[in-house]
Amino acid sequence: MKSELTVKAIENGTVIDHIQAENLYKIISIIGIENIDTEVFIGNNLDSKKYGKKAIIKIADKFPSMDDVNKIALIDPNAVINIIKDYKVVDKQQVELPNTIKKFVKCINPKCITNHDDVETDFKVVKKDGKIGLKCYYCEKVTGQNNIEVIK
Repeated sequence: MKSELTVKAIENGTVIDHIQAENLYKIISIIGIENIDTEVFIGNNLDSKKYGKKAIIKIADKFPSMDDVNKIALIDPNAVINIIKDYKVVDKQQVELPNTIKKFVKCINPKCITNHDDVETDFKVVKKDGKIGLKCYYCEKVTGQNNIEVIK
């Protein structure tokens, strides 16, 4: 006998889908779910033909800013953002990393000016061997994907 658990559909809002299961809690943290005052559904370790296991986040009546989309792309470039209106997907987009990231990532170099003065961070996105890195405009230090710290 097959049993199936279904998650309530949302009338309007955002569905972040195809999140790799190990990235779910990082994404929850960076998009500030604790400050959202509408319904939020989180599913983890769901079966996925493509990834084996995946996660999903449904947020009612909220739509992501470009900064939120860029933050998600930094953590999981395989994620897909679905915009829902009247229970239908009206926009579906694969997240994409921009060429530059400003404001919301901390430089890993403790001596960098951005960690001591009121200077907005600015990074060039670099890719090497399938990994993502961020090269600081000011000190040129590269922050590897596993060390990226998002500033809220």
